[in-house]
Amino acid sequence: MTRLGAVITQAIVIHYGRDEFLRRLAHPFWFQSFGAVMGMDWHSSGITTSVLGALKRGLTPMSGELGIHVCGGRGRHSRSTPDELMAIGNRVGIDGLGLAQTSRLVAKVDSAAVQDGFDLYLHGFIVTDDGRWVVVQQGMNGDRRQARRYHWLSEGITSFVDSPHAAIEGRGQGEIVNLADRRAEPSRKGQLDLLATLGPDRIIREVVSIDPSRMKAVKEPDQCMLPHLIMPDHHDVRESDVNMKRLHGALAAAADRGPKDFEALLLTPGVGARTVSALAMVAEVVHGAPCRFSDPARFSLAHGGKDRHPFPVPLKVYDETIKVMKSAVSKARLGREEELQALKRLDDQSRQLERYATGPDLKEIVAGEFSRSHDWGGRSVFGWEPPEEALEDKRRG
Repeated sequence: MTRLGAVITQAIVIHYGRDEFLRRLAHPFWFQSFGAVMGMDWHSSGITTSVLGALKRGLTPMSGELGIHVCGGRGRHSRSTPDELMAIGNRVGIDGLGLAQTSRLVAKVDSAAVQDGFDLYLHGFIVTDDGRWVVVQQGMNGDRRQARRYHWLSEGITSFVDSPHAAIEGRGQGEIVNLADRRAEPSRKGQLDLLATLGPDRIIREVVSIDPSRMKAVKEPDQCMLPHLIMPDHHDVRESDVNMKRLHGALAAAADRGPKDFEALLLTPGVGARTVSALAMVAEVVHGAPCRFSDPARFSLAHGGKDRHPFPVPLKVYDETIKVMKSAVSKARLGREEELQALKRLDDQSRQLERYATGPDLKEIVAGEFSRSHDWGGRSVFGWEPPEEALEDKRRG
């Protein structure tokens, strides 16, 4: 994940710039798809920890070249974020103290101003050499065993307490006190006025004296709509989770473009049809528009998942994908973008073909992956996949 995440980031920065990479991290559907294409469980709460951890390990050695710095993390790493930001500020000449204050404020908003039953345990802060930033942080509700992810983007933000989120990932449930909503301004002002005029002791006495039966319910307008990703309860990948037209388009493009571009142009040893299929989905993560990521489960079909959903990670295919991407990025840095352009053509072809391409259903695709899993170096948290014959013997008893 470290190697693939780093090389995908490089490709995006080369094509679209650092600001676009930050915008994508702030989009929950793209973030989920990014993690899925790297082989993480497609909707586990751990996808946030894994993606940010992989990016921190992969991008830190090239931070001088890319001008992108990944700070924070989980637990104690989140608490070191302000110190990391001040050190980066001193090194590259940006306002590290101001960024440290921003880090603390963003964490405080989602832990105190937004009271939704989720306790923050992860805080990732990604900043560029020109001071632009994105924050991805996550809270956990231990009773429900559910997580909620909060996305922030410096671009366009005018206030930290006036609907500042770029997006929220998680199922809406229970009562939420959100003092960072723009509609809460009268409440925020009223609280400050009360504190100034009455003092905390008087406020407590007034609250105790209130008769709840005399309170009038006020219906609020609908919450301002953000990109709001809600994942299903099941962990397996089902056909209802995948836009099959898009998947068939990617597979058809791999079959059509692969022989034209990847044998004659890339000349990467070992690149076969299966790798080109994975590259079609990697190419979409690099080039796709936001609307293309409404079904993040589809991207788990590039390299599987470490929990065997939808199938074990085919490490031979995974390594070939990294080789192709590294070769393309290395040459693009020297001004030779033929290989990156080949990936873009693969993505363009997928979109054209999906309008009429057909193919096997999801169960057939997954069954085919399992039948070849041993040959492709299939591995999961349960170990290496045995040969198909061994599985047949086991099934026969």
